[in-house]
Amino acid sequence: MGGVEDDEPASKRMKLSSEELIHLSNGSTVKESIVGSSRDLMARPLQSDGGEEVVGSKGVIKKVEFVRIIAKALYSLGYRRSGAHLEEESGIALHSSIINVFMRQVLEGDWDESVATLHNIGLTDEMTIKSASFLILEQKFFEFLDEEKVMDALKTLRTEISPLCINHSRVRELSLSIVSPSHCFTVRSPKQDTSRARSRTKLLEELQKLLPPTVMIPERRLEHLVEQALGLQRDACMFHNSLDEEISLFADHQCARDQIPSYALQVDANGISLKHKLSGHQKPVSSVSWSPDDHQLLTCGVEEVVRRWDASSGECLSVYEKAGLGMVSCGWSPDGKWIFSGVNDKSISMWELDARELECWKGQRTLKISDLEITSDGKQIISICRETAILLLDREAKVERFIEEDQTITSFSLSRDNRFLLVNLLNQEIHLWSIEDDLKLVSKYRGHKRTRFIIRSCFGGLEQAFVASGSEDSLVYIWHRGTGELIEALPGHSGAVNCVSWNPTNPHMLASASDDRTIRIWGLNNLSAKQKDTHGNGIHYSNGGT
Repeated sequence: MGGVEDDEPASKRMKLSSEELIHLSNGSTVKESIVGSSRDLMARPLQSDGGEEVVGSKGVIKKVEFVRIIAKALYSLGYRRSGAHLEEESGIALHSSIINVFMRQVLEGDWDESVATLHNIGLTDEMTIKSASFLILEQKFFEFLDEEKVMDALKTLRTEISPLCINHSRVRELSLSIVSPSHCFTVRSPKQDTSRARSRTKLLEELQKLLPPTVMIPERRLEHLVEQALGLQRDACMFHNSLDEEISLFADHQCARDQIPSYALQVDANGISLKHKLSGHQKPVSSVSWSPDDHQLLTCGVEEVVRRWDASSGECLSVYEKAGLGMVSCGWSPDGKWIFSGVNDKSISMWELDARELECWKGQRTLKISDLEITSDGKQIISICRETAILLLDREAKVERFIEEDQTITSFSLSRDNRFLLVNLLNQEIHLWSIEDDLKLVSKYRGHKRTRFIIRSCFGGLEQAFVASGSEDSLVYIWHRGTGELIEALPGHSGAVNCVSWNPTNPHMLASASDDRTIRIWGLNNLSAKQKDTHGNGIHYSNGGT
């Protein structure tokens, strides 16, 4: 299927004055006068002087397609004369004669002829023909109503639209438009516009989406191909981590290694000033979680209670506890209105801020020492429910899903877009799981050391394209998330690195905490990186007394 063979170049096919040109939304033009009836123009493949010639070093780009896409781009950019010259010089038509006739008929509101031409284009899919006919006749229907020709509109609906036997719900809506004229405005689709000319142009755009691309090239096809190529180059770039990096069309994209934070900007040991000492826990504190607005803190003692603190005053605002039981983890709902906690009877509780328990999910929901995450939409609670399994609990749909591992799980981290989970295992591996639809193991990261302690990892960098982890060999490890390739192993600490945290607003800044009692801030030698306004999960853990 495709266009019609054109034996004459563009300049000879259609000779009309500029007043007779009809400008389409993409900047191309349709000539108004073509010799012969549209019924005589059965579609045949477009023919060019090059035939099946190909261009490019790999021999995969067909010359005819390439020239047509370039011509389409020129018309879309408003370079109409250049587009016409390209068609004339190459002998390759952007559209076949029958498509030009079809577009003219649609723009002029010649509905019966346009439907007849549609059947002669050479389409093999009957549903495509019916769907396109439906759009054309629907436009005819609405224009009759606009002209207050109700009987003509009714006749179109009964004798032309209904017999197509498709989109029955839409047919009922059109019927209501006749019974209740005010209902007409509610059923008009975005392509129906108050301006008739603009409305027909939008109709043509909708038809273009239905017809095969060989017949009518999709809008901005060249731009889409270029953007796709640039995206693939960026994704293949191992070190891409900068908002400043402009991707040019003039050369293949490749970032240098210096985009990865590997330079120790600051080492904090005793230089941090103490603002508040939050006293009240009777056992070691295992986790700390900032509220979404950064005004409050949650702290969890090991199998003890959860406390909520005012960050500015240091005052304890609430204590969350259950008689005879202890808390093992804590977290905030995304809007900061509720608290979640893991309990040592393996349940998960949801609390009001005033410490009133709202709901409790009992059973094998969590372990005595467990991470706890809540997705940004507040719908899913994620927790380690067994030594080798992670529970994803949809609290609204009451659906449970499980990530099953062969090794003991020590910790996990949720990506900012809620699509991935980073799982740390006892066997010195980190697994990346996709959790968006079906649970799927995507990648594995190896190289770091873990024998005694809980070592935590995190997502980070531009669009969270990297994975970082602490290690017991005193190094900070960084992998490319997509390829799994180890990029950096940063020396500097003199003790085990327990956890890392990538700055959520600056892709060039990374923090690491170590048993050497220091926190190192890693960055670039060039500190002029732009910052991106994003949000981290605000949860930080320590080994505590575990």
